[in-house]
Amino acid sequence: MPKILIVGGGYAGFYTAWKLEKQLRRGEAEVVVVDPLPYMTYQPFLPEVVGGNVEPRHAVVALRRHLKKTAVITARVTKIDHASKTATITPEVGEPWEMDYDIIVVTAGSVSRTFPIAGVADNAIGLKTIEEATAIRDRIMTNFDKAATLPAGPERERLLTFVVVGGGFAGIEVFAEMRSLASDLVKKYPQISFDETHFHLIEAMGRIMPEVSLKTSHWVLKNLAERGAQVHLDTQLKSAVDGVIELSTGESFESDVIVWTAGVMATPMLKNTDLPIEERGRLRVRADLRVEGDEGIIEGAWGAGDVSAVPDLTGKGVGGFCVPNAQHAVRQGKRMAKNILATLRGEGVVDYRHDNLGAVAGLGPGYGAFQSGNTGITGFPAWIMHRGYHGLAIPTWERKIRVIGLWILNVFLGRDIVSLEAREHPRVAFETYAARPKAPAAQADNPAIPSKGSSTPAQTVGAAAGR
Repeated sequence: MPKILIVGGGYAGFYTAWKLEKQLRRGEAEVVVVDPLPYMTYQPFLPEVVGGNVEPRHAVVALRRHLKKTAVITARVTKIDHASKTATITPEVGEPWEMDYDIIVVTAGSVSRTFPIAGVADNAIGLKTIEEATAIRDRIMTNFDKAATLPAGPERERLLTFVVVGGGFAGIEVFAEMRSLASDLVKKYPQISFDETHFHLIEAMGRIMPEVSLKTSHWVLKNLAERGAQVHLDTQLKSAVDGVIELSTGESFESDVIVWTAGVMATPMLKNTDLPIEERGRLRVRADLRVEGDEGIIEGAWGAGDVSAVPDLTGKGVGGFCVPNAQHAVRQGKRMAKNILATLRGEGVVDYRHDNLGAVAGLGPGYGAFQSGNTGITGFPAWIMHRGYHGLAIPTWERKIRVIGLWILNVFLGRDIVSLEAREHPRVAFETYAARPKAPAAQADNPAIPSKGSSTPAQTVGAAAGR
């Protein structure tokens, strides 16, 4: 029975395994998914997690709960040797081992792409994982707690100044959600006024959200400005050392929360494979999602999602390739599962093609932006469209019910504003008050002579060595 090894349990990997489970005949193939995390993250919900409109656990899908026929291994694939069809599996605990396979599916996703800007690596946080989104949310609320106890001054201003770098969809969505959350928090803190909160988005280009029309992007800019959020266009971040933001315009201010959303890149793991990689570090694949080298198709190797350079047959992609987003990754995973089954059964494969019907962004409760061709919709209707689309798009009915149910409850109860930042150091409370053994009392008369019933240092060491 052939073994199908799926490297990565994100969108493309999860949907490939999920569809294979439903369509494989008994004994036709064995499917294994390897990912360092035991869940798939629905990344379009990360901005709403930051805003407190989606609970963190509702934005992830447990692999073992929904991949019931697939072997799930929580570890990293650190090397692929396709010539021998082996992969090195490295767990968090224990020694690495080699796994043989017949078919490999590379869906290892992407990581945040950063630039060598002083202070970014030490002070900024990305928006690629559920852990990052939760940390941003907790930090915002904790900063309000801290600022409320301080007098007006530089430290209070620093705590209430928030920065997002990158004006793409992810950057604008999380920026708007952060502003919306802060606007709600101000109502709960009489010590803090709205004017004391400062939000800055830094974008190197002359516009935001290139997926929408200029008219729609201008509406978003106006909406953010009316809500007290400032967007710096044609501006580069020059430094963020110790939280001191220095811009190419000469402006400078301090911030305690710096969110980086300025692009992604293929996971660096690909450097440890013998599979073909293009100049941007992505896996080279054909439109049918089979890996292709200089001499043609590489049998038994497939790729999809952010880690792969998938040709966009519609001609709408960037540089001729599909952009790295959830819409493509999900559909590529489904198409790849069908094509893998076709090759197993000696049937023909089909090229991946998806005509994007539009782009929709959520900008906090009540605000949204939608673009399809020349048609742009903004405001409340676009927000309803955003929630309707993503509420149905998140995989499994179990997760749809949880997410939509919370949205309905929030209409009546409001968003939860509890910060659990202390969870990052959960043992502090226990350690602070835990009883510890008292230090042995010094020998009063002659410390060289052991007391009755005690052992000499030499005897103690010997006893320990003999155990």
